[in-house]
Amino acid sequence: MRIEDALLRAREAAAPEVGRGRLAEYIPGLASVDPHQFGMAIASVDGQVHVIGDADVPFSVQSISKVFTLALVVAAEGEEIWKRVSREPSGNPFNSFLQLDQEAGRPRNPFINAGALVVTDRLHAMTGDASGTLRDLMRRESGRADLDMDLDVARSELAAGHRTFAVAHLLASYGNLETSVDEVINQYVAQCALSMTCRELALAGLFLARDGVLSDGSQLLSAREAKRINAVMLTCGTYDSAGEFAYRVGLPAKSGVGGGILAVIPDRGVACVWSPALGPSGSSAAGLAALDAFTTYSDWTVF
Repeated sequence: MRIEDALLRAREAAAPEVGRGRLAEYIPGLASVDPHQFGMAIASVDGQVHVIGDADVPFSVQSISKVFTLALVVAAEGEEIWKRVSREPSGNPFNSFLQLDQEAGRPRNPFINAGALVVTDRLHAMTGDASGTLRDLMRRESGRADLDMDLDVARSELAAGHRTFAVAHLLASYGNLETSVDEVINQYVAQCALSMTCRELALAGLFLARDGVLSDGSQLLSAREAKRINAVMLTCGTYDSAGEFAYRVGLPAKSGVGGGILAVIPDRGVACVWSPALGPSGSSAAGLAALDAFTTYSDWTVF
């Protein structure tokens, strides 16, 4: 089936789910987004981009940013980050800190909030500007030079971020932060508040489908490192619904509470889908349905 036809099937499958679920109301900047939006983009490794719906409407990437921050840290120092963060599914909500206390301050994986804070902390310690380093990568790979964070979302996330601060303080109490709690939180919120479209995110993520090769032909990650990041996305990228997501979609993926899901098809391309209403685990309900249909009706799958 042609990609265009598979995208139509994906939109049809997602339609009953669009607007169903809840917005991320605990972040005031996301609570006012129209939940009845849906967009999807497919970027292939040969340079083609196919879009449908609201694929060019910017949204808050939120936790999708964690994939790119992890890639930057792995690119800079290889396996070192795994001494501070595990690679196992958590089975708990993304903002839980119960396991963190039980496991002596070593987060279960880099995609729950605790693990992402450690990764951001490491990138900031290396570069002096974690969010700026990430923004520069996203600008280059997406092709949009003015890409930046949504200040309203960032401010509201900081104001409502009591639980994130609590997680960061717990990490610090175990000696698993190099910089101050306030600085780590500021950098983390700035990266999550990046505003991008499905098209831009799909393009930005293509290096994960190209064995770590960036758009200019340079190598950010080795093929081995790209494979391993994709593996952690498959097992941990959709929080406590990673098993259900793998069962239905079967792709390495990372979701965010802004309603986006980024999925990688190694050697083929990247899919990004967005619809703001979230299911119980904090991932887009319509996005899950769309990716399920897309991998069912196309041959873009790892299985």
